[in-house]
Amino acid sequence: MSMPDLNLLRVLDAMFAHRTVTGAAQALGLTQPGMSLALRRLRDHFGDPLFVRNGSVMVPTALAERLRDPVTRTLATIQAEIVPATPFDPATSDRCFSVGLSDLGDLVFLPDLVARLRATAPRVSIRSVTVAPSALLQGLADGTIDLAIGHLTDIDTDVCLEQTLFAQALICLVREDHPQIGDELSIEQFLAADHIVVTQAGGSQQVFEDRVRQLGYVRNIVLRSPHFMSVPFLVAQSDMMTVVPLAVGRIYASLLRLKMLPLPFHLSAVDLKQFWHRRAHTDPEILWLRRTVATLFVGRDPTKSADSEFWSALAGRAPGIRPPRGQ
Repeated sequence: MSMPDLNLLRVLDAMFAHRTVTGAAQALGLTQPGMSLALRRLRDHFGDPLFVRNGSVMVPTALAERLRDPVTRTLATIQAEIVPATPFDPATSDRCFSVGLSDLGDLVFLPDLVARLRATAPRVSIRSVTVAPSALLQGLADGTIDLAIGHLTDIDTDVCLEQTLFAQALICLVREDHPQIGDELSIEQFLAADHIVVTQAGGSQQVFEDRVRQLGYVRNIVLRSPHFMSVPFLVAQSDMMTVVPLAVGRIYASLLRLKMLPLPFHLSAVDLKQFWHRRAHTDPEILWLRRTVATLFVGRDPTKSADSEFWSALAGRAPGIRPPRGQ
């Protein structure tokens, strides 16, 4: 079988990313008839339909799936080693990076990240994007999202790469003068309490909810919310309890009359990572952003770091978390 035209590999790559002929054509600057012709040439070359319609999108065949990784790697190699990359100067760039973050991710990562950008890349800006896990993967694939940061359980590691930053524990949050709960929390008190549950699919809260179901625990849930931000205020004004990442607890315990307590059962800390699409692996601008994030956060939870001006200012005001008995 002869070698296909390299431009046809770009067509394949665009179809993997966009799943429609129209979307792929727009990404490549082709007309729709031109895109259809290129796709027909690919089908003739491989003797396979490659993409078949499923509702409103075109899904890859088994052969196309086998081609996905080598096509992506080949194009990335050409871009990195054959086509000269435009030098990236963060000091003069006015690039706006789109970063996939939850509302919790905004709290944990943006203070230090924005401060670093102000110092080293004053014209660079960040657009924080919060979308469903499926839309996040699509955004990474089509380039509308440059980087995703957090604990993401639904990322396709066949098409995305990842780097672990640090681990984050989850804790219970109750008001300081809770009438039934003191400085220690038993499993009986945990199950008897009224709970507020943060419902965010594909993140650390899902890990917690899966663990509760695994243990067979049944709680009295009085409120479900997709957002972290209002929950601590509700807890501070009631006898309700919630489970949140330690960073959220630290922030709100410094502002409200709240106390943090360990979970009364074992749950491993969750890894927070940064994710990017394979197609962006050698992009000099996104590479710079990834390295900046890594410098700030690899092995370093900013909420516990004296190096963080934002978080160290809160540290003196936030009460500590009492460790579980026996630890």
